[in-house]
Amino acid sequence: MNKKVLFLYFTQSGQLGEIVNKFSQPFQEAGFLCDVVRVFPENAFPFPWKMDQFFEVMPASVMEKPTTLSQMSFKYDKYDLIVFAYQPWFLSPSIPATSLFFNEELKKRIKDTPVVTLIGSRNMWISAQEKIKRQLKNVGGLLKGNIVLVDKHSNLTSLVTIIYWMKTGKKDKYLGVFPNPGVAPSDIESTKLYGETVVEAVENNTLNKLQEQLIEQKAVEVKPNLMFIETRGAMLFKIWANFIEKKKNKTFWLRIFKYYLFIAIFLVAPIVIIINTLIFKPFIINKIKHKKNYFLQTELA
Repeated sequence: MNKKVLFLYFTQSGQLGEIVNKFSQPFQEAGFLCDVVRVFPENAFPFPWKMDQFFEVMPASVMEKPTTLSQMSFKYDKYDLIVFAYQPWFLSPSIPATSLFFNEELKKRIKDTPVVTLIGSRNMWISAQEKIKRQLKNVGGLLKGNIVLVDKHSNLTSLVTIIYWMKTGKKDKYLGVFPNPGVAPSDIESTKLYGETVVEAVENNTLNKLQEQLIEQKAVEVKPNLMFIETRGAMLFKIWANFIEKKKNKTFWLRIFKYYLFIAIFLVAPIVIIINTLIFKPFIINKIKHKKNYFLQTELA
């Protein structure tokens, strides 16, 4: 009997759709029954996206508040694998991704079903993935693999280019100098190789070994400096989100948060990384390795 695979994704720019398309090709070529479902919120998130509109979703993203999704239809009652593709917003799963865990029909299909997460991110994803791990556990999903595609340019460069892309909708070289924003086309193309690995694991019933294979393929990597920034940033985002959510004048405080965030990224973070690298990192190298290895895996602490 042919294996049934559900691919779930939401996209504004179209990038995650390209990733899912490449990743799903080996499944189709292997004769799997593929059900590709694009998720649409009832109130669409715009693209291009104005900065103030983008920052307005911060509290709900961080606090994992759902939005109403348009009705989804599924071809099958039960799947052999679910590919859950998503993008992080503010170091948390995007609101549409979070909202999927409030869909009763989907929750029935996730329960006791192997899941592979497929992330399209600027560069920080570990905090969002921890939340997805927890959500999957809560509904009985069996996380077997995680694949992450990122913009491989430096943190500050990728921030400049993604802001340009988000505000204009143009995926070209900002000022003719900066690199193209988003995940590189060659990396999107390589997603097909990861798809082949997952297909083989499904066919051979070796999903329990899948993540180690994906790590060997460098389908997921953890950068210690980004891990250092993100783990601290996620805690601060939670504080800000809860603080802003209680305020009547949210717009004012979101603007304050925006300025705080840009100062933190462009000025504070580089200095903190240098200090950490020169003074603290040599004494906690084993702890860093342990945390890095944990974030590479699919288990939830």
